[in-house]
Amino acid sequence: MVTEYGGHGIGAAVVRLPNTLRHALEEYRTRHSGAVVEPTAPEPTAPASAVPAARGAREVRARWFAMVTAGEFLGFLAPALAGALIAHSSGAAVAAVMLTAGAVEGAVLGYFQARVLRTLLSCLRIREWMAVTSAGAVAAWSIGVLPMLYGERFGAWPTWAQVPVAVSGSLIVVSSIGVAQWTVLRRFSDRSALWILANAVAWIGGLIAFTVVAPPLWQPGQPLILTAAIGALGGAAMAAAMAWVTGAFLTQVLADGHRRTPPTERRS
Repeated sequence: MVTEYGGHGIGAAVVRLPNTLRHALEEYRTRHSGAVVEPTAPEPTAPASAVPAARGAREVRARWFAMVTAGEFLGFLAPALAGALIAHSSGAAVAAVMLTAGAVEGAVLGYFQARVLRTLLSCLRIREWMAVTSAGAVAAWSIGVLPMLYGERFGAWPTWAQVPVAVSGSLIVVSSIGVAQWTVLRRFSDRSALWILANAVAWIGGLIAFTVVAPPLWQPGQPLILTAAIGALGGAAMAAAMAWVTGAFLTQVLADGHRRTPPTERRS
């Protein structure tokens, strides 16, 4: 701030002077002997990371939602089409085809997830993330095919036996991918256990969305293409629900202050 008190009034002028130009300040003092010169401190600004933090989290969630919805939708096409094709096949064929389709679903989902995670975790290996996600999906489908194979027998069990088996199987289905991915994510965050809960909640929401959309539309005697299309529609609803929930948890799991620095790993 440069303030001059003259004989005809008071004038004020604001001049920003780089610290390196001290000679300019001295020259001003020489020419204007009656002036009182006070350097103005720079105006405080928000920390560089303060504004991008919230915006960055929103951008991560938006990108995660778009990529993961697309990945799960595309991946789920494999079991949706497989289920329509083998509806009347033998038990062994059903198990083999559905588990293979589940592995494909997990690999595709893992790839799309890893493309987002790689922008946040430079040491994350895409192939490893795909592999554990595929393994988790196979574990989930191992339980998922049981009603297709033994539904009638299970229905004949007494209620006291059905309930604990159904609950245990459901917990495996909704948590298997989260547990599998946790084995990798724990190297990057001290909140990685939260990812297991995130996936459990996400897949519960996703399966509810699928149940609300697809089964009411399936009717006996429908053309195969219609059956598959309805399955795909249900898969899209499931994918969107799962992606939204996991995205909400992701920014908490990888928040600043909770990340770990893993040993240098070869990028895949």
